[in-house]
Amino acid sequence: MIKTPDTRDAVALLILRLGLAWFLFVWAVNKIIEPGQYMRIWGYFHGIDIGATMPYVMGTAQIVICVMAALGLWRILSYGLLFLMHLVTVIVIFPSLIAPFVIEDGFPVNRNNAIALAALAGFASLWLLRHRDHFSLDVWLQRRRQREIN
Repeated sequence: MIKTPDTRDAVALLILRLGLAWFLFVWAVNKIIEPGQYMRIWGYFHGIDIGATMPYVMGTAQIVICVMAALGLWRILSYGLLFLMHLVTVIVIFPSLIAPFVIEDGFPVNRNNAIALAALAGFASLWLLRHRDHFSLDVWLQRRRQREIN
């Protein structure tokens, strides 16, 4: 079993990092698989026509960020960008977050949006605890450089 608090923290952060990166990775890939859907979302929520190319650009950039974060590479930047990417979503859906019990056709249409706040808390926690994420590529590279110096 996991014996030290540092190892336990690192395992917990590895699980959190992989889960959160996967969470946004699925949405990023969807931009490439269904670019028309993403274009309609931007039009609906922001009133902006982003064109046919932008979903591919945004999806690709987000996939790169998700892979970097999943590996624990450039943690300050990649974890921060995950947080900011999701924060945009939370800001856009904010009206539904303050009215979670709205019923339409007998169904609470805003209830599931509350998940976005839990995910945002996870992204914030991952960024704040990044220094304890010892099972990241950053830490491995740092240890390797130290061995080369010594």
